[in-house]
Amino acid sequence: MNFNKKYYLIMLIVAFLAYAAWAFTDSVTPYVGIAAARTAKQSVQVKGLLNPAAQPPHQEGGDFVFGLMDEETGETMTVRYHSEEPDRFKEAHHIVAIGTYANDKDAFVADKLLIKCPSKYEKQK
Repeated sequence: MNFNKKYYLIMLIVAFLAYAAWAFTDSVTPYVGIAAARTAKQSVQVKGLLNPAAQPPHQEGGDFVFGLMDEETGETMTVRYHSEEPDRFKEAHHIVAIGTYANDKDAFVADKLLIKCPSKYEKQK
């Protein structure tokens, strides 16, 4: 293999690794608290409990709307999920909303919801 072929092979590998690193960091969605979610510029994940003091979960147009409460700080926010109520939502122990905060709607607009229910093993304890 001559010098030019080695050089192009090394450059190709470096370019591939740089692209893979960029794609990975771009796809990582960090967990943040409710206060940080309100100011985040990119998509974030917010974990919380169903807010018992908020309006009960309901459909509003095409959105499923509910209140989320930070378990540690007690801070709350409204979440608008662009879909129907997820299965097992009423059994949720924790809810993780993935999306961005929309100031014009004064709500966190979720693209995805992860519903964390108590496991069958916790019931046996």
